[in-house]
Amino acid sequence: MNSFELGQRLRARRQALGIDQRTLADIAGVSVHAVSNLEGGRGNPTIRVLECLGTAVGLELVWQVRTPTGTTP
Repeated sequence: MNSFELGQRLRARRQALGIDQRTLADIAGVSVHAVSNLEGGRGNPTIRVLECLGTAVGLELVWQVRTPTGTTP
């Protein structure tokens, strides 16, 4: 998932919950600027920020480590 898709998913979940960016930022303990950037597909959020936002909207952050297609481990 790229940053744009991640931002869209976060925005859709936030809107489904009926909260604005400021409220989400307050719940997650991050800045409104961080929420806005992420929803706009911009910025470079830390794993901690992603976890805080995900928890605030009821989404689970899952990491998958794999080798690129066509390479050997």
